[in-house]
Amino acid sequence: MNVLDIAKKRYSVRAYKNKPVEKEKLDKILACAHVAPTAANLQPVKLLVVQDKERLKSIAKAGNIYNAPLAIIVCADHSKAWKRPFDNKQTTDIDAAILTDHMMLQATELGLGAVWVCFFKPDIIKQEFSLPDHLDPVNILAIGYGNDAPAE
Repeated sequence: MNVLDIAKKRYSVRAYKNKPVEKEKLDKILACAHVAPTAANLQPVKLLVVQDKERLKSIAKAGNIYNAPLAIIVCADHSKAWKRPFDNKQTTDIDAAILTDHMMLQATELGLGAVWVCFFKPDIIKQEFSLPDHLDPVNILAIGYGNDAPAE
């Protein structure tokens, strides 16, 4: 399958089977994140991989992850951020978005479903996961085996 076909096949999955994501598939998803481009290659993004049921409940306190068996909290690391010299704009959110897109496309190719969650309470994530001040959660990528069909 080529990238365009994968992009066309991808859709937001909001119902998941109670089936864990295999380590081999998770490793491929994370490998795609690690090769994603970032400004000045500073890699100012930290990924928190959550599969433990209790930790997934911690995420659910902040936002809906649709009972996915795997969630990746994508965090901007402001201590490593590149800043545009003209206005000091940090590119961490852009970098995080690129990583997330790479992971979604890889999940799709592997037969998994995913949904990019941005509607969540970041303060709860910071508290539940004891994030330091320089890390801000940007989005949560819920991943698993879809239990629904794409909307027509």
